[in-house]
Amino acid sequence: MENTSYSLYMITPSLEPWNPIYRQMSIILVVEDKASMAQMLKESLELESYEVITARDGAEGIKKIKERIADLVLTDLKLPKKNGIEVLKASRNESPLTPVIVMTAYGSIETAVNAMKLGAYDFITKPLDIDHLNLLIDRALKNRKILAENLLLKDVLADRTGIPNIIGTSPKMREVAENIQRVASARTTVLLLGESGTGKELFARAIHDLSTRKDHPFVPINCAAIPGELLESELFGHEKGAFTGATERKLGKLELADRGTVFLDEIGEMEMSLQSKMLRALQDGVIDRVGGTGPVKIDVRIIAASNKDLEAAVKDRTFREDLYYRLSVFPIVIPPLRDRSDDIPALIEHFISRFSTEMNIPGKEIAPDAMKVLRGYSWKGNVRELENIIERAMILSDTDRISKNDLRLSPASLSGDSLEGVPMEGTLDEAAKAALKIVESRRIRKALEETQGNKSRASEILKVSYKTLLTKIKDYEIEK
Repeated sequence: MENTSYSLYMITPSLEPWNPIYRQMSIILVVEDKASMAQMLKESLELESYEVITARDGAEGIKKIKERIADLVLTDLKLPKKNGIEVLKASRNESPLTPVIVMTAYGSIETAVNAMKLGAYDFITKPLDIDHLNLLIDRALKNRKILAENLLLKDVLADRTGIPNIIGTSPKMREVAENIQRVASARTTVLLLGESGTGKELFARAIHDLSTRKDHPFVPINCAAIPGELLESELFGHEKGAFTGATERKLGKLELADRGTVFLDEIGEMEMSLQSKMLRALQDGVIDRVGGTGPVKIDVRIIAASNKDLEAAVKDRTFREDLYYRLSVFPIVIPPLRDRSDDIPALIEHFISRFSTEMNIPGKEIAPDAMKVLRGYSWKGNVRELENIIERAMILSDTDRISKNDLRLSPASLSGDSLEGVPMEGTLDEAAKAALKIVESRRIRKALEETQGNKSRASEILKVSYKTLLTKIKDYEIEK
Protein backbone atom coordinates (compact mmCIF):
# COMPACT_ATOMS: atom_id res chain seq x y z
CA MET A 1 0.00 0.00 0.00
CA GLU A 2 1.23 3.47 -0.78
CA ASN A 3 0.18 7.07 -0.88
CA THR A 4 -0.73 8.72 -4.13
CA SER A 5 0.04 12.32 -4.94
CA TYR A 6 -3.65 13.10 -4.46
CA SER A 7 -3.70 11.99 -0.80
CA LEU A 8 -5.97 9.17 -1.84
CA TYR A 9 -5.63 5.96 0.09
CA MET A 10 -6.98 3.31 -2.23
CA ILE A 11 -7.64 -0.23 -1.07
CA THR A 12 -6.72 -2.68 -3.83
CA PRO A 13 -6.77 -6.48 -3.90
CA SER A 14 -3.57 -8.15 -2.82
CA LEU A 15 -4.57 -11.47 -4.39
CA GLU A 16 -3.97 -12.20 -8.06
CA PRO A 17 -7.39 -12.63 -9.72
CA TRP A 18 -6.18 -15.65 -11.69
CA ASN A 19 -4.90 -17.52 -8.66
CA PRO A 20 -6.91 -20.81 -8.65
CA ILE A 21 -6.57 -21.14 -4.88
CA TYR A 22 -8.96 -18.22 -4.44
CA ARG A 23 -11.34 -19.00 -7.28
CA GLN A 24 -14.79 -20.10 -6.11
CA MET A 25 -15.94 -23.15 -8.08
CA SER A 26 -19.58 -23.79 -8.89
CA ILE A 27 -20.89 -27.07 -7.50
CA ILE A 28 -22.76 -29.44 -9.83
CA LEU A 29 -24.89 -32.32 -8.59
CA VAL A 30 -24.93 -35.21 -11.10
CA VAL A 31 -27.78 -37.69 -10.55
CA GLU A 32 -26.95 -40.76 -12.67
CA ASP A 33 -27.41 -44.44 -11.82
CA LYS A 34 -24.85 -45.86 -14.24
CA ALA A 35 -21.42 -45.79 -12.59
CA SER A 36 -19.44 -45.41 -15.81
CA MET A 37 -21.56 -42.49 -17.02
CA ALA A 38 -21.41 -40.78 -13.63
CA GLN A 39 -17.62 -41.12 -13.52
CA MET A 40 -17.23 -39.81 -17.07
CA LEU A 41 -19.36 -36.76 -16.28
CA LYS A 42 -17.50 -36.12 -13.04
CA GLU A 43 -14.09 -36.20 -14.72
CA SER A 44 -15.22 -34.11 -17.71
CA LEU A 45 -16.81 -31.40 -15.58
CA GLU A 46 -13.92 -31.27 -13.14
CA LEU A 47 -11.66 -30.51 -16.10
CA GLU A 48 -13.83 -27.41 -16.58
CA SER A 49 -13.07 -26.34 -12.97
CA TYR A 50 -16.43 -27.37 -11.54
CA GLU A 51 -16.77 -29.19 -8.25
CA VAL A 52 -18.87 -32.31 -8.85
CA ILE A 53 -20.86 -34.42 -6.41
CA THR A 54 -22.80 -37.49 -7.52
CA ALA A 55 -25.93 -39.38 -6.52
CA ARG A 56 -26.66 -42.94 -7.75
CA ASP A 57 -30.48 -42.77 -7.60
CA GLY A 58 -33.31 -40.24 -7.43
CA ALA A 59 -33.85 -40.57 -3.68
CA GLU A 60 -30.19 -39.82 -2.95
CA GLY A 61 -30.31 -36.92 -5.38
CA ILE A 62 -33.35 -35.42 -3.63
CA LYS A 63 -31.62 -35.81 -0.27
CA LYS A 64 -28.58 -33.88 -1.51
CA ILE A 65 -30.83 -31.23 -3.06
CA LYS A 66 -32.42 -30.68 0.36
CA GLU A 67 -28.93 -30.19 1.79
CA ARG A 68 -28.64 -27.15 -0.55
CA ILE A 69 -25.10 -27.87 -1.67
CA ALA A 70 -25.37 -27.52 -5.46
CA ASP A 71 -25.44 -24.59 -7.88
CA LEU A 72 -26.77 -26.72 -10.73
CA VAL A 73 -28.43 -30.14 -10.99
CA LEU A 74 -27.74 -32.49 -13.91
CA THR A 75 -30.09 -35.45 -13.73
CA ASP A 76 -31.05 -38.44 -15.81
CA LEU A 77 -34.78 -38.90 -16.33
CA LYS A 78 -34.80 -42.68 -15.84
CA LEU A 79 -33.57 -43.41 -12.32
CA PRO A 80 -34.22 -46.01 -9.61
CA LYS A 81 -36.30 -45.15 -6.49
CA LYS A 82 -37.24 -41.66 -7.72
CA ASN A 83 -37.24 -40.60 -11.38
CA GLY A 84 -35.74 -37.48 -12.90
CA ILE A 85 -39.06 -35.59 -12.93
CA GLU A 86 -39.32 -36.08 -9.15
CA VAL A 87 -35.74 -34.85 -8.78
CA LEU A 88 -36.65 -31.80 -10.88
CA LYS A 89 -39.74 -31.06 -8.78
CA ALA A 90 -37.74 -31.39 -5.55
CA SER A 91 -35.10 -28.99 -6.82
CA ARG A 92 -37.67 -26.43 -7.94
CA ASN A 93 -39.41 -26.68 -4.57
CA GLU A 94 -36.26 -26.42 -2.43
CA SER A 95 -34.26 -23.96 -4.51
CA PRO A 96 -36.18 -22.26 -7.33
CA LEU A 97 -33.09 -20.44 -8.62
CA THR A 98 -30.99 -23.62 -9.04
CA PRO A 99 -31.06 -24.61 -12.73
CA VAL A 100 -31.81 -28.23 -13.63
CA ILE A 101 -30.64 -29.85 -16.87
CA VAL A 102 -32.22 -33.23 -17.64
CA MET A 103 -30.63 -36.04 -19.63
CA THR A 104 -32.63 -38.61 -21.58
CA ALA A 105 -31.53 -41.60 -23.62
CA TYR A 106 -34.73 -41.70 -25.56
CA GLY A 107 -34.78 -38.33 -27.25
CA SER A 108 -38.47 -38.09 -26.46
CA ILE A 109 -39.75 -34.64 -27.33
CA GLU A 110 -42.82 -35.22 -25.17
CA THR A 111 -40.73 -36.03 -22.08
CA ALA A 112 -38.40 -33.12 -22.71
CA VAL A 113 -41.28 -30.67 -23.17
CA ASN A 114 -42.88 -31.94 -19.95
CA ALA A 115 -39.62 -31.39 -18.07
CA MET A 116 -39.31 -27.85 -19.48
CA LYS A 117 -42.90 -27.04 -18.43
CA LEU A 118 -42.05 -28.17 -14.92
CA GLY A 119 -39.16 -25.72 -14.78
CA ALA A 120 -36.11 -27.49 -16.24
CA TYR A 121 -33.58 -25.07 -17.67
CA ASP A 122 -32.90 -27.33 -20.68
CA PHE A 123 -32.48 -30.96 -21.73
CA ILE A 124 -29.83 -32.94 -23.55
CA THR A 125 -30.06 -36.35 -25.19
CA LYS A 126 -27.72 -39.29 -24.81
CA PRO A 127 -25.17 -40.09 -26.06
CA LEU A 128 -23.96 -36.76 -24.69
CA ASP A 129 -22.06 -34.12 -26.60
CA ILE A 130 -19.75 -32.88 -23.80
CA ASP A 131 -19.01 -29.57 -25.53
CA HIS A 132 -22.72 -28.90 -25.87
CA LEU A 133 -23.29 -29.87 -22.23
CA ASN A 134 -20.55 -27.49 -21.07
CA LEU A 135 -22.18 -24.69 -23.06
CA LEU A 136 -25.59 -25.42 -21.49
CA ILE A 137 -24.09 -25.47 -17.99
CA ASP A 138 -22.25 -22.19 -18.52
CA ARG A 139 -25.42 -20.51 -19.78
CA ALA A 140 -27.52 -21.95 -16.95
CA LEU A 141 -25.15 -20.71 -14.24
CA LYS A 142 -24.99 -17.23 -15.78
CA ASN A 143 -28.79 -17.19 -16.00
CA ARG A 144 -29.01 -18.19 -12.32
CA LYS A 145 -26.85 -15.19 -11.36
CA ILE A 146 -28.97 -12.83 -13.48
CA LEU A 147 -32.21 -14.12 -11.94
CA ALA A 148 -30.88 -13.58 -8.41
CA GLU A 149 -29.67 -10.06 -9.25
CA ASN A 150 -33.02 -9.17 -10.84
CA LEU A 151 -34.87 -10.27 -7.73
CA LEU A 152 -32.55 -8.23 -5.54
CA LEU A 153 -32.81 -5.15 -7.74
CA LYS A 154 -36.55 -5.04 -7.15
CA ASP A 155 -35.87 -4.09 -3.55
CA VAL A 156 -32.28 -2.86 -3.41
CA LEU A 157 -30.97 0.22 -5.22
CA ALA A 158 -27.23 0.04 -4.66
CA ASP A 159 -24.52 2.25 -6.11
CA ARG A 160 -22.34 -0.05 -8.22
CA THR A 161 -19.72 2.35 -9.56
CA GLY A 162 -16.80 0.02 -9.00
CA ILE A 163 -14.37 -0.77 -6.23
CA PRO A 164 -14.76 1.93 -3.57
CA ASN A 165 -11.87 4.18 -2.63
CA ILE A 166 -11.17 4.81 0.98
CA ILE A 167 -9.93 8.37 1.12
CA GLY A 168 -7.45 9.38 3.79
CA THR A 169 -3.85 9.04 4.87
CA SER A 170 -4.21 9.64 8.59
CA PRO A 171 -2.81 6.93 10.90
CA LYS A 172 -6.30 5.86 11.98
CA MET A 173 -7.42 5.44 8.39
CA ARG A 174 -4.30 3.48 7.55
CA GLU A 175 -5.06 1.13 10.41
CA VAL A 176 -8.66 0.65 9.20
CA ALA A 177 -7.52 0.01 5.62
CA GLU A 178 -4.92 -2.51 6.73
CA ASN A 179 -7.50 -4.35 8.85
CA ILE A 180 -9.90 -4.47 5.91
CA GLN A 181 -7.25 -5.99 3.65
CA ARG A 182 -6.31 -8.45 6.36
CA VAL A 183 -9.85 -9.77 6.91
CA ALA A 184 -11.30 -9.48 3.39
CA SER A 185 -10.15 -12.86 2.07
CA ALA A 186 -11.35 -14.76 5.16
CA ARG A 187 -14.87 -16.00 5.86
CA THR A 188 -14.83 -14.18 9.19
CA THR A 189 -17.81 -12.13 10.30
CA VAL A 190 -16.93 -8.43 10.60
CA LEU A 191 -18.50 -5.84 12.89
CA LEU A 192 -18.08 -2.21 11.81
CA LEU A 193 -18.49 0.29 14.62
CA GLY A 194 -18.67 4.05 14.36
CA GLU A 195 -20.89 7.10 14.37
CA SER A 196 -23.57 7.76 11.78
CA GLY A 197 -22.20 9.22 8.57
CA THR A 198 -18.74 7.67 8.80
CA GLY A 199 -19.41 5.57 5.71
CA LYS A 200 -19.74 2.09 7.18
CA GLU A 201 -21.47 0.74 4.07
CA LEU A 202 -18.55 1.99 1.95
CA PHE A 203 -16.15 0.01 4.12
CA ALA A 204 -18.39 -3.05 3.96
CA ARG A 205 -18.39 -2.84 0.16
CA ALA A 206 -14.60 -2.60 0.22
CA ILE A 207 -14.39 -5.83 2.23
CA HIS A 208 -16.75 -7.53 -0.23
CA ASP A 209 -14.93 -6.27 -3.32
CA LEU A 210 -11.59 -7.48 -1.97
CA SER A 211 -12.95 -10.92 -1.07
CA THR A 212 -13.39 -14.12 -3.07
CA ARG A 213 -17.13 -13.36 -3.02
CA LYS A 214 -16.78 -10.21 -5.14
CA ASP A 215 -18.48 -11.77 -8.20
CA HIS A 216 -21.58 -12.55 -6.14
CA PRO A 217 -24.19 -10.18 -4.67
CA PHE A 218 -23.55 -7.50 -2.07
CA VAL A 219 -26.85 -6.90 -0.31
CA PRO A 220 -27.21 -3.98 2.17
CA ILE A 221 -30.11 -4.10 4.64
CA ASN A 222 -30.89 -1.29 7.07
CA CYS A 223 -32.35 -3.03 10.11
CA ALA A 224 -33.57 0.28 11.54
CA ALA A 225 -35.51 1.25 8.42
CA ILE A 226 -37.67 -1.89 8.19
CA PRO A 227 -40.36 -2.65 10.80
CA GLY A 228 -39.63 -5.79 12.82
CA GLU A 229 -42.58 -7.76 11.46
CA LEU A 230 -41.38 -7.13 7.90
CA LEU A 231 -37.66 -7.54 8.57
CA GLU A 232 -38.02 -11.27 9.27
CA SER A 233 -39.61 -11.87 5.86
CA GLU A 234 -37.05 -9.56 4.22
CA LEU A 235 -34.14 -11.53 5.68
CA PHE A 236 -35.43 -15.09 5.70
CA GLY A 237 -38.22 -15.09 3.12
CA HIS A 238 -41.68 -16.63 3.49
CA GLU A 239 -43.84 -19.39 2.09
CA LYS A 240 -47.13 -18.92 0.29
CA GLY A 241 -49.91 -18.48 2.83
CA ALA A 242 -47.52 -17.81 5.74
CA PHE A 243 -49.52 -14.69 6.63
CA THR A 244 -52.22 -12.46 5.21
CA GLY A 245 -51.01 -11.10 1.90
CA ALA A 246 -48.40 -13.83 1.32
CA THR A 247 -49.83 -14.90 -2.03
CA GLU A 248 -46.62 -16.57 -3.21
CA ARG A 249 -43.29 -17.77 -1.93
CA LYS A 250 -40.70 -15.04 -1.46
CA LEU A 251 -36.99 -15.77 -1.12
CA GLY A 252 -35.26 -13.79 1.60
CA LYS A 253 -32.17 -11.65 1.09
CA LEU A 254 -29.97 -14.16 2.95
CA GLU A 255 -30.98 -16.80 0.40
CA LEU A 256 -30.78 -14.53 -2.65
CA ALA A 257 -27.29 -13.38 -1.69
CA ASP A 258 -25.98 -16.92 -2.14
CA ARG A 259 -22.14 -16.94 -1.97
CA GLY A 260 -22.17 -13.19 -1.58
CA THR A 261 -22.18 -10.74 1.32
CA VAL A 262 -25.07 -9.39 3.38
CA PHE A 263 -24.45 -6.07 5.14
CA LEU A 264 -26.69 -5.64 8.18
CA ASP A 265 -26.57 -1.93 8.99
CA GLU A 266 -27.81 -0.73 12.39
CA ILE A 267 -28.04 -4.30 13.66
CA GLY A 268 -28.43 -2.93 17.18
CA GLU A 269 -32.03 -2.06 16.22
CA MET A 270 -32.93 -5.68 15.44
CA GLU A 271 -35.63 -7.14 17.70
CA MET A 272 -34.62 -9.85 20.16
CA SER A 273 -36.86 -12.45 18.49
CA LEU A 274 -34.99 -11.98 15.21
CA GLN A 275 -31.60 -11.97 16.90
CA SER A 276 -31.95 -15.64 17.84
CA LYS A 277 -32.74 -16.54 14.23
CA MET A 278 -29.79 -14.52 12.99
CA LEU A 279 -27.56 -16.32 15.48
CA ARG A 280 -28.66 -19.67 14.02
CA ALA A 281 -27.93 -18.44 10.51
CA LEU A 282 -24.41 -17.47 11.58
CA GLN A 283 -23.70 -20.61 13.59
CA ASP A 284 -25.30 -23.29 11.43
CA GLY A 285 -25.59 -21.68 8.00
CA VAL A 286 -29.33 -22.40 7.86
CA ILE A 287 -32.48 -20.30 7.94
CA ASP A 288 -36.20 -20.97 8.22
CA ARG A 289 -38.55 -19.16 5.89
CA VAL A 290 -41.61 -17.69 7.60
CA GLY A 291 -44.20 -20.46 7.42
CA GLY A 292 -41.61 -22.94 6.18
CA THR A 293 -41.50 -26.60 7.15
CA GLY A 294 -37.76 -27.17 7.15
CA PRO A 295 -34.36 -25.48 7.26
CA VAL A 296 -32.76 -23.93 4.17
CA LYS A 297 -28.99 -23.93 3.81
CA ILE A 298 -27.30 -20.63 2.97
CA ASP A 299 -23.78 -19.58 2.10
CA VAL A 300 -23.34 -15.87 2.83
CA ARG A 301 -20.86 -13.73 4.66
CA ILE A 302 -22.29 -11.35 7.23
CA ILE A 303 -20.87 -7.88 7.80
CA ALA A 304 -22.75 -6.02 10.51
CA ALA A 305 -22.58 -2.39 11.59
CA SER A 306 -23.84 -0.30 14.46
CA ASN A 307 -23.52 3.21 15.81
CA LYS A 308 -24.82 2.01 19.18
CA ASP A 309 -22.72 0.71 22.06
CA LEU A 310 -23.54 -2.99 21.64
CA GLU A 311 -21.67 -3.94 24.81
CA ALA A 312 -23.95 -1.59 26.75
CA ALA A 313 -26.96 -3.07 24.92
CA VAL A 314 -25.86 -6.53 26.04
CA LYS A 315 -25.72 -5.31 29.65
CA ASP A 316 -29.17 -3.76 29.24
CA ARG A 317 -30.40 -7.09 27.82
CA THR A 318 -31.59 -5.48 24.60
CA PHE A 319 -29.01 -7.35 22.53
CA ARG A 320 -28.08 -11.02 22.79
CA GLU A 321 -24.65 -11.63 24.25
CA ASP A 322 -24.05 -14.76 22.15
CA LEU A 323 -24.96 -12.91 18.96
CA TYR A 324 -22.69 -10.01 19.90
CA TYR A 325 -19.69 -12.29 20.34
CA ARG A 326 -20.52 -14.11 17.11
CA LEU A 327 -20.65 -10.80 15.21
CA SER A 328 -17.63 -9.18 16.81
CA VAL A 329 -15.07 -11.79 15.81
CA PHE A 330 -13.24 -9.04 13.93
CA PRO A 331 -14.43 -5.57 15.00
CA ILE A 332 -13.26 -2.52 13.07
CA VAL A 333 -13.86 0.97 14.50
CA ILE A 334 -14.38 3.63 11.82
CA PRO A 335 -13.00 6.93 13.22
CA PRO A 336 -15.22 10.03 13.17
CA LEU A 337 -14.15 12.78 10.81
CA ARG A 338 -13.20 15.12 13.68
CA ASP A 339 -10.51 12.59 14.68
CA ARG A 340 -8.94 12.64 11.23
CA SER A 341 -9.11 16.27 10.21
CA ASP A 342 -5.94 15.87 8.14
CA ASP A 343 -8.06 13.86 5.67
CA ILE A 344 -10.55 16.70 5.16
CA PRO A 345 -8.66 18.40 2.25
CA ALA A 346 -8.50 15.10 0.31
CA LEU A 347 -12.19 14.42 0.94
CA ILE A 348 -13.10 17.94 -0.20
CA GLU A 349 -11.08 17.49 -3.37
CA HIS A 350 -12.83 14.18 -4.02
CA PHE A 351 -16.33 15.64 -3.54
CA ILE A 352 -15.59 18.72 -5.65
CA SER A 353 -14.36 16.50 -8.47
CA ARG A 354 -17.42 14.25 -8.22
CA PHE A 355 -19.99 17.06 -8.08
CA SER A 356 -18.22 18.91 -10.85
CA THR A 357 -18.78 15.90 -13.09
CA GLU A 358 -22.36 15.30 -11.94
CA MET A 359 -23.36 18.96 -12.30
CA ASN A 360 -21.37 19.45 -15.48
CA ILE A 361 -19.63 22.55 -14.12
CA PRO A 362 -15.94 23.46 -13.83
CA GLY A 363 -14.08 22.40 -10.73
CA LYS A 364 -13.57 24.86 -7.91
CA GLU A 365 -10.95 25.64 -5.29
CA ILE A 366 -11.49 26.02 -1.56
CA ALA A 367 -10.58 29.46 -0.24
CA PRO A 368 -8.24 29.50 2.80
CA ASP A 369 -10.96 30.96 5.08
CA ALA A 370 -13.37 28.17 4.05
CA MET A 371 -10.74 25.48 4.59
CA LYS A 372 -9.97 26.87 8.06
CA VAL A 373 -13.65 26.66 9.02
CA LEU A 374 -14.05 23.15 7.64
CA ARG A 375 -10.97 21.85 9.41
CA GLY A 376 -12.13 23.35 12.71
CA TYR A 377 -15.70 22.06 12.48
CA SER A 378 -16.71 19.17 14.78
CA TRP A 379 -18.67 17.21 12.11
CA LYS A 380 -21.59 15.69 13.97
CA GLY A 381 -22.70 14.16 10.66
CA ASN A 382 -19.17 13.06 9.75
CA VAL A 383 -18.27 12.46 6.08
CA ARG A 384 -21.91 12.52 5.02
CA GLU A 385 -22.29 16.04 6.42
CA LEU A 386 -19.12 17.21 4.67
CA GLU A 387 -20.41 15.76 1.40
CA ASN A 388 -23.70 17.66 1.75
CA ILE A 389 -21.96 20.94 2.60
CA ILE A 390 -19.65 20.72 -0.42
CA GLU A 391 -22.55 19.88 -2.73
CA ARG A 392 -24.44 22.94 -1.48
CA ALA A 393 -21.36 25.16 -1.78
CA MET A 394 -20.79 24.01 -5.38
CA ILE A 395 -24.27 25.23 -6.23
CA LEU A 396 -24.05 28.53 -4.31
CA SER A 397 -20.56 29.60 -5.40
CA ASP A 398 -20.64 32.08 -8.30
CA THR A 399 -16.88 32.00 -8.88
CA ASP A 400 -14.19 29.39 -9.31
CA ARG A 401 -13.53 29.48 -5.57
CA ILE A 402 -15.67 28.30 -2.62
CA SER A 403 -15.58 30.90 0.14
CA LYS A 404 -16.58 30.69 3.78
CA ASN A 405 -19.91 32.35 2.95
CA ASP A 406 -20.68 29.69 0.33
CA LEU A 407 -20.61 27.03 3.04
CA ARG A 408 -23.71 28.60 4.64
CA LEU A 409 -22.88 27.34 8.12
CA SER A 410 -24.93 29.03 10.83
CA PRO A 411 -23.07 31.21 13.36
CA ALA A 412 -24.52 29.05 16.15
CA SER A 413 -23.08 25.88 14.67
CA LEU A 414 -19.70 27.51 14.21
CA SER A 415 -19.49 28.96 17.71
CA GLY A 416 -20.92 25.85 19.28
CA ASP A 417 -19.08 23.21 17.31
CA SER A 418 -15.74 24.73 16.39
CA LEU A 419 -12.71 24.05 18.55
CA GLU A 420 -10.73 26.91 17.00
CA GLY A 421 -10.70 28.59 20.43
CA VAL A 422 -8.70 25.77 21.97
CA PRO A 423 -5.04 26.82 22.23
CA MET A 424 -2.68 24.49 20.41
CA GLU A 425 0.20 25.87 22.44
CA GLY A 426 0.87 26.00 26.17
CA THR A 427 0.15 23.27 28.70
CA LEU A 428 -2.25 20.35 28.39
CA ASP A 429 -4.17 21.71 31.36
CA GLU A 430 -4.74 25.03 29.57
CA ALA A 431 -5.98 23.28 26.46
CA ALA A 432 -8.26 21.04 28.51
CA LYS A 433 -9.82 23.98 30.33
CA ALA A 434 -10.48 25.80 27.04
CA ALA A 435 -12.04 22.70 25.51
CA LEU A 436 -14.16 22.14 28.63
CA LYS A 437 -15.55 25.65 28.33
CA ILE A 438 -16.65 24.98 24.74
CA VAL A 439 -18.22 21.62 25.57
CA GLU A 440 -20.05 22.92 28.66
CA SER A 441 -21.31 25.93 26.72
CA ARG A 442 -22.69 23.69 23.97
CA ARG A 443 -24.40 21.37 26.46
CA ILE A 444 -25.99 24.22 28.41
CA ARG A 445 -27.30 25.80 25.21
CA LYS A 446 -28.84 22.48 24.18
CA ALA A 447 -30.44 21.97 27.61
CA LEU A 448 -31.96 25.47 27.48
CA GLU A 449 -33.31 24.75 24.00
CA GLU A 450 -34.85 21.49 25.23
CA THR A 451 -36.54 23.27 28.17
CA GLN A 452 -37.46 26.38 26.16
CA GLY A 453 -35.31 28.52 28.43
CA ASN A 454 -36.50 27.03 31.75
CA LYS A 455 -33.30 27.25 33.81
CA SER A 456 -34.68 25.29 36.75
CA ARG A 457 -35.57 22.33 34.54
CA ALA A 458 -32.25 22.66 32.66
CA SER A 459 -30.32 22.43 35.95
CA GLU A 460 -32.18 19.17 36.73
CA ILE A 461 -31.29 17.72 33.32
CA LEU A 462 -27.65 18.76 33.70
CA LYS A 463 -27.59 17.60 37.34
CA VAL A 464 -26.04 20.82 38.64
CA SER A 465 -27.41 23.32 41.13
CA TYR A 466 -29.48 26.23 39.90
CA LYS A 467 -26.83 28.64 41.21
CA THR A 468 -24.03 26.81 39.35
CA LEU A 469 -26.02 26.94 36.13
CA LEU A 470 -26.64 30.69 36.45
CA THR A 471 -22.93 31.26 37.10
CA LYS A 472 -21.91 29.32 33.99
CA ILE A 473 -24.53 31.07 31.85
CA LYS A 474 -23.05 34.38 32.94
CA ASP A 475 -19.42 33.29 32.57
CA TYR A 476 -19.98 31.83 29.10
CA GLU A 477 -22.18 34.78 28.02
CA ILE A 478 -24.77 32.31 26.80
CA GLU A 479 -27.77 34.65 27.07
CA LYS A 480 -25.98 37.21 24.89
